[in-house]
Amino acid sequence: MANIGLIIAGGSGARMQQDIPKQFLTVNERPVIVYTLEAFEKHPEIDAIAVVCIEGWEQVLRAYAAQFNITKLKYVVPGGKNGQDSIRNGVMELEKHYDKEDFVLIHDAIRPMVSAEIISDNIRVAREFGNAITVIPCAEAMLTTQDGSVSSETYPRDNLKRTQTPQAFHIGDICDLHRRALEAGITNSVASCTLMIEMGQKVYFSAGSEKNIKLTTVEDIDIFKALLMAKRSDWLKG
Repeated sequence: MANIGLIIAGGSGARMQQDIPKQFLTVNERPVIVYTLEAFEKHPEIDAIAVVCIEGWEQVLRAYAAQFNITKLKYVVPGGKNGQDSIRNGVMELEKHYDKEDFVLIHDAIRPMVSAEIISDNIRVAREFGNAITVIPCAEAMLTTQDGSVSSETYPRDNLKRTQTPQAFHIGDICDLHRRALEAGITNSVASCTLMIEMGQKVYFSAGSEKNIKLTTVEDIDIFKALLMAKRSDWLKG
């Protein structure tokens, strides 16, 4: 049974306020997306990689893959008008090449610190239950609000999980889900896990990490640089 990493790099990164899409920003002389690709390239259980790429950056992506020896990259798929669209484009392309029982691990290009342990646990849970959503506990106090400025009610944090990626599914299941979602008029679900739940499906949890950050703002880049520095320091000590 094959495991394919599907890297979603279709976004423009407007919140980063940069001319370059955030997945192609260079950090310590490497584009963000290369760190992400390398995590899947190096993982022994990942058989192939596909990337859903923002329009106009396909050749840049292929050049980086060649430069940094990403040999598992097999498919580059056009991005869509939103995340759900882009993911659908990616899984439908994989459906043409793989068995419906094979697994796709859908991962944000802008989560470059994904570890081998996170990928392994995602695959383990998906094999056992049919899908796997990477999550971490909710450590903060949670408040509910109607208007965004005031609250009079708490929510028990033990009942909450913060979702990350990868999110793994049988290729046949996730493609069928996307087709049924379109028929139901659901066109802009924020993630694969939310789409599953909106369509009445259960999802199962695999272990994430606070280090598996999503690079959304300029501040996140600073955190990413600090994590890279800590990783290098650990490597030098070892």
